[in-house]
Amino acid sequence: MMAVGKVLAFCKQHKQFTAFFILSLLVIAAAVFAPFIATHDPYEAVISNVEQPPDANHWFGTDKLGRDLFSRVIYGTRTSLASALLLVFVTLAAGSVLGILAGYFGGVTDSVIMRISDMMISFPGLVLAIAIAGILGSSLANAVIAIVAVSWTKYARLARSMVLRIKNKDYVSAAVLTGSRTGYILRKYILKMTMPFLIVTAATDIGTMMLELAALSFLGFGAQPPAPEWGLMLNEGRAYLQNSPWMMFFPGLAIFTVVVIFNLMGDSLRDILDTGNE
Repeated sequence: MMAVGKVLAFCKQHKQFTAFFILSLLVIAAAVFAPFIATHDPYEAVISNVEQPPDANHWFGTDKLGRDLFSRVIYGTRTSLASALLLVFVTLAAGSVLGILAGYFGGVTDSVIMRISDMMISFPGLVLAIAIAGILGSSLANAVIAIVAVSWTKYARLARSMVLRIKNKDYVSAAVLTGSRTGYILRKYILKMTMPFLIVTAATDIGTMMLELAALSFLGFGAQPPAPEWGLMLNEGRAYLQNSPWMMFFPGLAIFTVVVIFNLMGDSLRDILDTGNE
């Protein structure tokens, strides 16, 4: 009962975070239970239903191949959200590890990692991601790799700056003097102090990563037909904007809604953490 009371008190105190957290859970539930929510097979092409406007049978209308747009948008939640979460996780892991190594060991390790980071930052991120995706080939997996390659620098620099502040603390120096192993120090002190802030940063980046993936798919470097992915659906619908605007409107609305939810949830989480550290 005490745990329930604490949860209710937290929710009452942080209403904005609670609201957007619940909405994010609904988005995740839509992705998980897509087969039960979708009204049609998202891959089934029915030529007689080509470019039908929204009606009682096809809530979001149909696309150029007669596929149900509502079902494709729902399944697109699974594709887009899973890809964005994977992208955030890999970027967080890669950037954090490199940043911690650079900050803790310093010297040549720090110089090499930071010079590579400087080189990556010197290029516009999306342009470099397009170039990498173009070299690797057009696919959703390669789009993820391309964005990771240009996004890890943010986490590496943040992790490095935090490690530089932490490693000179008295408790870390005491651990070194008592003969604690490097792995133990990194695990016990460095990771413990840096990961909460890095995770909050990653939470605020979910929406941004989803937008970048959608952008690559829209440009033809990400998901490929017939995958139900929102950026790809926008690309498929742009040629029919005048006659069948619903083909772009609903995928675009899905991207906008989900990005806003995760961005505001991340901002609320960051506000809670900042308040707790005051």
